[in-house]
Amino acid sequence: MDGYVSGTIPEYQISAFLMAVYFNGMTAEETGFLTQCMLHSGDVIDLHDQEDKGLHGPFVDKHSTGGVGDKISLPLAPIVASCGVQIPMMSGRALGHTGGTLDKLESINGYTVQLSPEKFKALIAEDGYAMTGQTKEIVPADRLLYALRDVTGTVESIPLITASILSKKVAEGSDCLVFDIKSGSGAFMKSREDARELAHSLVSTACAMKKKAVALITNMDTPLGKKIGNFLEIEETMDCLKGTGPADVMEETYALSAEMILLAGKAKDREEARALAENAVQSGKAYELFMKNVAAQGGSPAELEAQYGKRRSPFSSVLTAEQDGYIFIESYKTGMAGVTLGVGRSKTTDSVCAEAGIILRAVSGDYVHKGDVLMEIYGKNAESVADGTEQLKKAVSYSAEPPKKQPLIYETVLNS
Repeated sequence: MDGYVSGTIPEYQISAFLMAVYFNGMTAEETGFLTQCMLHSGDVIDLHDQEDKGLHGPFVDKHSTGGVGDKISLPLAPIVASCGVQIPMMSGRALGHTGGTLDKLESINGYTVQLSPEKFKALIAEDGYAMTGQTKEIVPADRLLYALRDVTGTVESIPLITASILSKKVAEGSDCLVFDIKSGSGAFMKSREDARELAHSLVSTACAMKKKAVALITNMDTPLGKKIGNFLEIEETMDCLKGTGPADVMEETYALSAEMILLAGKAKDREEARALAENAVQSGKAYELFMKNVAAQGGSPAELEAQYGKRRSPFSSVLTAEQDGYIFIESYKTGMAGVTLGVGRSKTTDSVCAEAGIILRAVSGDYVHKGDVLMEIYGKNAESVADGTEQLKKAVSYSAEPPKKQPLIYETVLNS
């Protein structure tokens, strides 16, 4: 790793290494060693070096493998921080059909995710959490390897995915980690078996690195929540922090919050941890802390509240039901329509549109009549709206019988 980052080891040798890992796999111990090497290829933030300045730990973060409408990190951080847990959250950007936490935060006018390590630490000490992006100095080996994995066909290697995720999470200073491993059509891991394998790899490798960890395997066959898009998901975050968010988003947020609170030692069991999370919302503390963070990272809480429900792209359409019946909305096709609309990116250099997105007026399992409005659609321009609307038509299916209800959370993976 050191040789690759410094340029003394050529790409073709690293390509051979990646392929060897892809075909032969790695043990948890070997994956841990790879993660450590990647971790120390650049700067590592030590949050324990300023415990006299308000940083107390244990520091807990959550990572999601991504999906459609997955805004869980946004309400989760202030909820858990309101319970006395300190959260160093380093997030990513949208790519393909999956949304990016940083793009959603940057849809708040003035909000900056480019924090120096000193500012990052200061905000965590002051407010309990901070939201930042990966800098060029943090885990440079991962940035180089990811591009090479793409062209060598080794992206789907479980050890390489594990090392990529964990090296970044440990570099930000986390002591404990909660993983949200999505499974289904809109997930990176399409099958439950693959999701379970990744969950076990992440948890066992984290534990081998002396970190506490737990993973939830969650459903991503249909979009999460009712709003998909960068600013739209900020709005739904505000709803959740007021206790009025969609049931699926609230349930998953509370479940993941409980795991973080439990790992931090702030509760004796999951029931108590969940009760603490629910009280943070009901008391208004979580919403207040979210707005405090908006101000601390450059945004205006007053402007944000004034824009709620009003900030929409002028390019829009509606999708109506083509027939009577129970509907099912498929997440991958919905996410790809979002890319067309300007919510996400086809490649890393693409820009996103803050006001683009989809509002679901009906969700999977609902019974609709022909002509009912299913979705409001907003795009970066008229062409994107026309194309996105056609894609969304193909994401909706109808049936005479209600679709079989699947659990939101399939299982919990602990270190064995």
